[in-house]
Amino acid sequence: MEKQSKTKNMGFTGAFAVACVLFSSHAGGGFATGNQATQYYVQYGWTAPIMAVIAMALLTLTIRECIIMYNSRGLSSYKELFQTLYHPFDKLSILFDIYFYTMVLCAVGAVIAGAASLLNKTYNIPYGYAVMSVGAILLTMTIFGASMVSRASTIMSIGILSSCAVIFILGINARMPEISSMFAVRASSGNIAKGILKAFTYAGFQSVVIPTMISCGKVLKSPKEVSRSMMISFVINSIALVLSVIMLLGWYAEFTQAGESTLPSLYVTKQLGKTYVFWAYNICLFLCFISTGVTTIYGFVSKFEKAKALSRINKVIARRIVVSCFIMSLSMGISMAGLDKIIKYGYGYMGYLGIAIIIVPFLTVGAYKNRKYLKQKNNEEEINSDINVPFAENAEF
Repeated sequence: MEKQSKTKNMGFTGAFAVACVLFSSHAGGGFATGNQATQYYVQYGWTAPIMAVIAMALLTLTIRECIIMYNSRGLSSYKELFQTLYHPFDKLSILFDIYFYTMVLCAVGAVIAGAASLLNKTYNIPYGYAVMSVGAILLTMTIFGASMVSRASTIMSIGILSSCAVIFILGINARMPEISSMFAVRASSGNIAKGILKAFTYAGFQSVVIPTMISCGKVLKSPKEVSRSMMISFVINSIALVLSVIMLLGWYAEFTQAGESTLPSLYVTKQLGKTYVFWAYNICLFLCFISTGVTTIYGFVSKFEKAKALSRINKVIARRIVVSCFIMSLSMGISMAGLDKIIKYGYGYMGYLGIAIIIVPFLTVGAYKNRKYLKQKNNEEEINSDINVPFAENAEF
């Protein structure tokens, strides 16, 4: 009994840690600034929280199928994962490479620009020095691999969730009459069908974390543990996103009129007039930028650290530094476009591609292949078990 209890506790710990990796990846700069929530949900009025929950359900269900397919077959890379998904059209896996590399550039560009701007605006650190500081932090955290990412993400996720909870609740409380009125009359704008498409798009570009998730998800020993982990992730991601959306709904008219749609949550914290809220938000936002940068860059680094072009570099850490520096230098060019355009166009178009090559395939073909494979595997295990039964026990036959 004691051994079973320890096994269950270890299983829950692993499931929670993996769930936190997904949360820390999702709770990045676009989320914490309120930019993503504004562009993809808030503009649709009272239906926005429903769209947010749909997006989180799509994302966690998709990643569930990814991890199950990866672990059950003992795959060793995301390329093998997508080849398995697309089989017998294995070469289509190159579509994910195109999607992934573009999303990495957009995501890291947003991270570097957003974090550097935050340091510049809050602490008066010159933008150039701020960029170097952010780059050094991302570089240090990236080179230590998946285990470091998992541990750091768990710690940062708890801090982010706690900080955001305080900020969102205070923001909602300050605009409760406006929010209540909006839901009472069901005030909405825009086409609902388009809003649902936005939910799919959101899940589409968030799927860039798949390489990191399948790497960290190796600790999950069964489909049941995978389901538990994704359920935990669905709950914490949905709560955080819905609270963000509801808060921004109450302030939407005000911050759009003020021209503060790029960093709407920052505008809200200033209007609340509470110093501790402002500083809590700044710390939270910085952690969000870093957590997204770490998980995203690590997925890229793990892909290229063994490339032939880097074979002359013997030390793994040195190879990781080279790849990390390369991706960050390219992302800086994209960061010059600004956070609004990166999220609207970069994330948006990659979200459409993600729907076509990730979300729909995994929730249809992928789910079917997983069920068929697991059923076949269970049948084979039952047959082998019967074969190994001692002869004496089958004497009656």
